[in-house]
Amino acid sequence: MTILYHPRKANVVADALSRKTPSMGSLAAISVERWPLVRDVQRLFDSMVRFRVSEESGGVFAFIEAHSSLMEQIREHQYEDVKLCLIRDKVMNGEAKKAKIDSEGVLRIEGRICVPKVGDLIRLILEETHYSRYSIHPRAAKMYHDLSQHYWWCGMKRDIAEFVARCLTCQQVKCEHQKPGGVTQRMPIPTWKWERIAMDFVVGLPTTVGGYDSIWVVVDRLTKSAYFIPVRVRYTAEKLAQIYISQIVQLHGVSVSIVSDRGSVFTSHFWRALQHDLGTRLDMSTVFHP
Repeated sequence: MTILYHPRKANVVADALSRKTPSMGSLAAISVERWPLVRDVQRLFDSMVRFRVSEESGGVFAFIEAHSSLMEQIREHQYEDVKLCLIRDKVMNGEAKKAKIDSEGVLRIEGRICVPKVGDLIRLILEETHYSRYSIHPRAAKMYHDLSQHYWWCGMKRDIAEFVARCLTCQQVKCEHQKPGGVTQRMPIPTWKWERIAMDFVVGLPTTVGGYDSIWVVVDRLTKSAYFIPVRVRYTAEKLAQIYISQIVQLHGVSVSIVSDRGSVFTSHFWRALQHDLGTRLDMSTVFHP
């Protein structure tokens, strides 16, 4: 069950039914186009739904028929799509388990309407779903989740992703759903060489004769002097700690702080315990930073 909020002022149909009127004939004289709710519905389904009102009983509520022109187009164009014709033949022969033809003659798969890749049907559905003020430019995942409950066509997820990627409004206005970041501050300037260092790995390199496939870069933030240590991707935190002690600490002493990313080596329990015992503070960069 889905609960949707509708403003009281806009719900004029329910309001009219709940009020006592002098005569039903006067209600019949009201123009349907002037009702805010019906006007919104007509704008939303302008190319999909046509309303026919009968006044035989002296009121506009006597008979209302909604006829979907979109369903007519889908049903007609389904016979022009080769893949859907094959599925329809299997349904007629009783070979299709998930597909069926409903009472209106529309082919459905697991209850979802099969949209043929003929004409502008897919484009109309995507535009109405994405540009409507009731949807407010959903992203690809949300849009696919909503459409996949009612429609199906071959390559649906890819078409939706490409459509959203081409939307100029979505590219210009990207709403952040993350917690706002704190006030950015500059890192303190070191007062002595190798007092504060930074390190990172360069991976994805060709394997050397010695079997090394990565470079461990350790930089002094004051003098900008650096060490480029050949390592391997499969090195553990214990192995890297031995290299760090023998090639950095042994020559320059223990650093006050180390700036690094949140790699598995730097976040491991062993590396944190080692730096805690040495008295070094670990300053890790934030996630999702540009």
